[in-house]
Amino acid sequence: MVVLLIIAVVVVVVLRPDPIMRVLKGNRRPALDDPREILKRRYAAGEIDEDEYLRRMSGLSQDW
Repeated sequence: MVVLLIIAVVVVVVLRPDPIMRVLKGNRRPALDDPREILKRRYAAGEIDEDEYLRRMSGLSQDW
C-alpha cells in the first residue's frame, strides 16, 4: 500500500512539477491588480506602445 502511494506521488511530481514546486517554494501568482500586471496586460492588448510600457515600468521599479 505504501509503495503504491510513493509511486503515485512520484508520478504526480513528474507529470506536474510546476504547481508542486510553486507550493513548495511558496511562490504565488501576481495579483491581478498589481500595477506591473496591469501594464503587461495593457501592452499585450495594444493599448500602450513599447516606449510607454518601458517608461511606466521603469517608474514602477524606482524606489521613491
